[in-house]
Amino acid sequence: MALTRDFRRSVAERMAHDPSFARALLDEAATLFLNGEPETARLTLRDLVNTTVGFERLAVATGKPPKSLHRMLSATGNPSMDNLAVIFGAVRRELGVGIRVRTIKAA
Repeated sequence: MALTRDFRRSVAERMAHDPSFARALLDEAATLFLNGEPETARLTLRDLVNTTVGFERLAVATGKPPKSLHRMLSATGNPSMDNLAVIFGAVRRELGVGIRVRTIKAA
């Protein structure tokens, strides 16, 4: 059976109505970066920005031009760690996500 609905549109609608889903996608984007999948992480973060903050508001929050942010979060983007930190921070604040660090004992 063929899909009758655009996947991105479905995800965007769910994020708009379910803040916990948007927070889970932020966590997923961070996890993808840390696990060596930067392209997928950038695209996930881009979809999250489009649906939540928007690139215009993200530009104000980060002090970066919207076009630059679009390029950074494209499939071929190559944002610096500083820029990623600023983007993640702005989206995190928008979604009301705090960061808590915990240590795990080595086996």
